[in-house]
Amino acid sequence: MIQIKVVSGEGAHSIVTFEATNEYEGSMMTLNPVLLLASAAAMFCCTGIAAAEDFQPKQKGDWLINLRATVISPDEDAPITTGAGAATGLSAEVDEGYMPSLGFSYFLTDNVAIEAIATATKHEIKAVGPGTDVAVHETWVLPPHVTAQYHFNPAGRVSPYIGAGVGYILFFSGEDKNGFTVDLEDGFSFDLEAGVDIALQGPYSLNVDLKKAFFETEATINSGALKSDVQLDPWVFSVGVGRKF
Repeated sequence: MIQIKVVSGEGAHSIVTFEATNEYEGSMMTLNPVLLLASAAAMFCCTGIAAAEDFQPKQKGDWLINLRATVISPDEDAPITTGAGAATGLSAEVDEGYMPSLGFSYFLTDNVAIEAIATATKHEIKAVGPGTDVAVHETWVLPPHVTAQYHFNPAGRVSPYIGAGVGYILFFSGEDKNGFTVDLEDGFSFDLEAGVDIALQGPYSLNVDLKKAFFETEATINSGALKSDVQLDPWVFSVGVGRKF
């Protein structure tokens, strides 16, 4: 059980209580509960913070920089076959990665912005199946993305947005595990995005952002003895604080 207390400039306060578990059965993704609690608390509480204080609306010519906590959660479909294409009964499993990220947005108009994000996350790859659960590779992933966004209600305190764009998935500093060798293919992704900015005070805002990247890579295992076409399609969930310039 977690309680979050928010105090306004006049001394009034509110308390929001959350109860969370570490399992999300049947959900579209598994997210760090701490991030979920932080985003939920912020969305429910922050609209009441300093309601009478000034905030700066979004407008043409603004730069908006967001510092976020980000989780990248692959939603993979990755059967492992022999080099000749025969089924092995195994599949590749990729774990989540957590890391700070930076988002840089420029507003072409009051409603339209271009955003670029920068981060890098580390992921472990396993071969799993009946009687098998073994790590085969560990890699860093650099996934720069650029999206075009449409911001609804840019003059308001709460301003949601949607977007679409492209990214490039680059694997680097890979380390093979348990006698396996794994080679991963870099490539482009197509991205969809939805999020919300909640103005706080002055140029500062809270940001909650969700991206879905559609990306497939080919994993070559043990010099081609095994292979896997890995449909990664990661979810990218972020929450953080932004500042306009």
